[in-house]
Amino acid sequence: MSKWYKKGDIKRDDFLDPWKKRMVARFTDKMSNKEQPFPCIPATIGFALDQLRFGFIGSPTEERTTHELGELLRNYSKHSRELGKYTSLIVFYEISKEIIESYSVEQYEHIFWEQLSKLMVYDKKAWPREIPIDPNHHMWEFSFHGERYFMYCATPAHQKRNSRSFPTLMLAITPRWVFQQFNESKHAEKIINQVRNRLKNYDSIPIHPELKPYGAEDNFEWKQYFLRDNNQISSKCPFHYKK
Repeated sequence: MSKWYKKGDIKRDDFLDPWKKRMVARFTDKMSNKEQPFPCIPATIGFALDQLRFGFIGSPTEERTTHELGELLRNYSKHSRELGKYTSLIVFYEISKEIIESYSVEQYEHIFWEQLSKLMVYDKKAWPREIPIDPNHHMWEFSFHGERYFMYCATPAHQKRNSRSFPTLMLAITPRWVFQQFNESKHAEKIINQVRNRLKNYDSIPIHPELKPYGAEDNFEWKQYFLRDNNQISSKCPFHYKK
């Protein structure tokens, strides 16, 4: 289950489960929509350049699924720098119809943080020395296999925040070095402004107030990982570091 795919691999694989092909098709629609462009421009560039990689895991209600996520992310961590400067790992969970129809945004939020906390058990490398363990430190960010990552979560329950809406539980995992290289580009500031303008048109609620640059003293990365369908945030980070 640690295998990840290029989008071309998915089209050519006649034996791939239909639900996996459906999820990538829906993701493709989201990334390629010209009338309603997806706000994250670097993500659409990564998709167009075939630098994104796709992984599929089981239900988050099953214990083995966290192990599958760990294997997938470990494999990606070893090879991500070979994949291009706009790479991300896109992970689709296989969730039941019952969960899709009944779970609230807050229930998905609980699942998301539970997955990240459990994932630490499968991390075979030490937490990066330069990254604080306390998520309430402005330099904290999620790390795995010695790599620092930005974690994005989308769910079927999101309605107002279309930028976080997807037919299944989905993660987009982006290495910190991708952002570092992007921020060094002469077009970075212009693109960031374009992203925010797109967000205003894409979502039916205002831009979340916690979308701030990494490293700023008033920024806490964990608050950006899972955005609710309103602008409320948890009073405390649900992530628990345990190894």
